[in-house]
Amino acid sequence: MSKVLIVFGSSTGNTESIAQKLAELVTEGGHEVKLLNAAAASAENLADGFDAVLFGCSAWGMEDLEMQDDFASLFEDFDRMGLAGRKVAAFASGDPEYEHFCGAVPAIEERAKELGAVIIADGLKMEGDAANDPEAVASFAEDVLKQL
Repeated sequence: MSKVLIVFGSSTGNTESIAQKLAELVTEGGHEVKLLNAAAASAENLADGFDAVLFGCSAWGMEDLEMQDDFASLFEDFDRMGLAGRKVAAFASGDPEYEHFCGAVPAIEERAKELGAVIIADGLKMEGDAANDPEAVASFAEDVLKQL
């Protein structure tokens, strides 16, 4: 059994609903899960005690990537989380009308890799909440579970 931390930043509730569904699916897969809103998180040693961390963040922007406010401040301190050697995956909900549709996913993956994390699943990028595309959420969860 792995210990999995799911950290999310959500303004409209869409990314939060995905995080909640992922928590349910990973728990059903036999793993211990802690679900944490980025608004209540502190970067300092955040990954300590966890085998894997799933990061979810809504993002938008036409010229520059704009991450959800609570997650953006956490993202600035990714280097303080202790991600080296940890399994990491990213997910996001976004509006495809923005140039940076779900742009948080590649940004999180890139930064986590720079810090020595291992990306264990292709990032989940979707429009709307978990109910909008339950197959995509289930497929992402399945990919994560195979790597735990």
